[in-house]
Amino acid sequence: MLDARRLVGKVDILFITLDTLRYDVAQEAFLAGLTPNLARILPETGWEKRHSPASFTYAAHHSFFAGFLPTPATPGPHPRLFAAHFEGSATITDETCIFDEADIVSGLSCKGYATLCIGGTGFFNKQNPLGNVLPSLFDQSHWDHSMGVTDVHSTENQVRLAVKLIEAIPLERRTFLFINVAALHQPNCIFVPGSTRDSLESHAAALVYVDSQLPSLFAAMQRRAPVLAIVCSDHGTAYGEEGYVGHRAAHEVIWTVPYTEVLLDQIPK
Repeated sequence: MLDARRLVGKVDILFITLDTLRYDVAQEAFLAGLTPNLARILPETGWEKRHSPASFTYAAHHSFFAGFLPTPATPGPHPRLFAAHFEGSATITDETCIFDEADIVSGLSCKGYATLCIGGTGFFNKQNPLGNVLPSLFDQSHWDHSMGVTDVHSTENQVRLAVKLIEAIPLERRTFLFINVAALHQPNCIFVPGSTRDSLESHAAALVYVDSQLPSLFAAMQRRAPVLAIVCSDHGTAYGEEGYVGHRAAHEVIWTVPYTEVLLDQIPK
């Protein structure tokens, strides 16, 4: 685990959730060399196998923003990078950054961070009260249909906006950028020409597309400062395994997610 207590205030933070991405699909794509840009920030062995605290987007992100990121798929307790202070926690260590605020977004804001949210899936779409709950935690939040699940260019549009936003923030101000990537979520059949049905093939194709759009985002962040980057899925999804389709259910392919955390060096000017 990185020493978040020491790093917060000194680094920018990039948190990307690859919404609905399955661990098995992510790891197979890594091993096949299909995601070279993500591979650059992963260990030599690829994605870490972790368990999500929830089986669908809304619940998972509430947990994440309270400091409960996916946990290693081994018996715990497992220490946490971030935590909202409460007595009796068994997963806070000397390396955990602890906030007095109820969520880590507000906590980072109180430490002087500019907090930015770029939404993707429906719980970030700001189209109704429910879709405003998570985005409202941030200083700035953005969403439109071009960043949603039905646009084949959604990640490209999200990254373009992200680069524009972070370039407008003074270099001396630390930044927390969160992006909920929508492309993996159904309907991901749009990433396989001629396909009308989601499948493991289209799930993987969506991931390959997402990977292709990430270089400019990483470069823009690293031009500003060193970056604590967290990239993970919020939950997986089922394509017929044991009769399950979709998510919001207790099944291994749903609760098992890919995860990585890494400190990226600043690009020399």
